[in-house]
Amino acid sequence: MAGRVFEQLPVGLVIEHPIRPTISQRENLAFCDLTHNAQPLHRDEQWAAAHSPFGRVVVNGLLTMAMAVGVSVPQTTEGTLIANLGYDEVRHGAPVYPGDTIAVRSEVLSARRTSTPDRGLVVLRTVVTNQSGVEVCTFTRTMLVRVEHPSEVSP
Repeated sequence: MAGRVFEQLPVGLVIEHPIRPTISQRENLAFCDLTHNAQPLHRDEQWAAAHSPFGRVVVNGLLTMAMAVGVSVPQTTEGTLIANLGYDEVRHGAPVYPGDTIAVRSEVLSARRTSTPDRGLVVLRTVVTNQSGVEVCTFTRTMLVRVEHPSEVSP
């Protein structure tokens, strides 16, 4: 298990995730197919060139966000997650294009024990950048994680 328990997620911890995926148009199309998203901005290069201010196909923003969460799991919640409780403050600051490579950084904003001794509530801020260092997506993720030593009193 590579994930972290509550005690290993202190406020202020910053994690630079080592996986840096390059998002392909094939993945973008597959995601759009899975989610029944027919938006030509994500699917049709000719349409996007003629009608989009970006002049080309843009990766579905939810794919970017989903990949960022997936990339973060090995260093955050792999094997320790009880539940993802919510995603907030989602922003797509710049487009992601097929062929872009993303980097993901997570920072623990808050962490507290819950009334259930074996559970902790942790809020992460996730920042996604492209290969040029431009922020393309940011969001907060609230999650319930396992406490390794429930009998110990937190400071």
